[in-house]
Amino acid sequence: MTTSSSSVSHGDPAADPVESPFLTAARGGNPDRVPIWFMRQAGRSLPEYRAVRGEGSIIDAIVQPELAAEITLQPVRRYGVDAAVLYSDIVTPAHAIGVGIDVVPGVGPVVEHPFRSRADLARLRPLDPEADTPYVLETIRNVVGATDVPLLGFAGAPFTVASYLIEGRPSRTYGATKALMFTDEALWFDLMEALADLAIASIRSQVAAGCSAVQLFDSWAGALTPAHYRRYVLPTSQRVFAELADLGVPRVHFGVGTGELLGLLAEAGADMVGVDWRVPLGEARVRAGGLPVQGNLDPAIVLAGVAPTLAEAEVVLREAGPGGAHVFNLGHGVLPETDPEVLEALVEFVHDRGRAIAEEGIAGGEPAEAHLARKEAHDASRHQ
Repeated sequence: MTTSSSSVSHGDPAADPVESPFLTAARGGNPDRVPIWFMRQAGRSLPEYRAVRGEGSIIDAIVQPELAAEITLQPVRRYGVDAAVLYSDIVTPAHAIGVGIDVVPGVGPVVEHPFRSRADLARLRPLDPEADTPYVLETIRNVVGATDVPLLGFAGAPFTVASYLIEGRPSRTYGATKALMFTDEALWFDLMEALADLAIASIRSQVAAGCSAVQLFDSWAGALTPAHYRRYVLPTSQRVFAELADLGVPRVHFGVGTGELLGLLAEAGADMVGVDWRVPLGEARVRAGGLPVQGNLDPAIVLAGVAPTLAEAEVVLREAGPGGAHVFNLGHGVLPETDPEVLEALVEFVHDRGRAIAEEGIAGGEPAEAHLARKEAHDASRHQ
């Protein structure tokens, strides 16, 4: 079990504004506009990111608080999104305690000595955030002091982090992970508990430093059947959410390819469920038991340009409908080759017309084509 104190308080209340559209929606409320942010909004798609990032592993930048804070804030300044997301990685805690994992450019998390036996559990010592990840906490304090939008912290869910430790690198089949799961249940559950401890300690420290909401990334849980998820993953994910409940901040649960698992993701205890692009949001809301939903524009659509992006965004907003809280996002992270100007147009569209489109028939809505034509005319007049 985690040794984190249950009395950790959430940073400065001024950093957790009740009026924030993102926080209002994440708590199930009805903000005055549809809030929007993007997973991986701070990253290679931004020229200003490439200008300051430098070479090497992402970890090299994460351990520099001033740089990590600047990268966190870049998309807030450029896009006007409703939430900042901490510039870090789901394997940062495992790296910090010396597991031997790094994020290799062009590959992803790579483990020097993959997890193979019970003896490897000794490598997963408890995380002491003040000693092990002080740079993360300093980054958070720097960001919270520099912006009025909420800062979203996060951690990797036990299953997804376990898959990296066992496979040794990103996988398409998760064969080694499933082999351990099915052949040594006792070791599997001990590993999951250790990784739950890691996630809990990390998230609690992030909230104490000033994060106003958190997201648990179970990115690769979609590789499992619902029955296998329920048996081998759900108990530890439930424990993570339960041990964060006293923090009083919205908790989001997200995975890729998890359309058949949305009900279970909600059952784990989240306040809001993130949805990838494979399931219409209206159906996703039903599967998630009516919880607030986040998503779910296909990230690849954005590569097609402004007009297709806004047209598909309109579809997402209509699917979300007026029947419950919705935070607009992509169905996964921003792709590196994305044109930032397309995301700028998307944020403007969602802010200007999002709620009206979602409530079409009540407030009326402007089709994406009309919005785009009006925007182009306005832009042209500015340059005359």
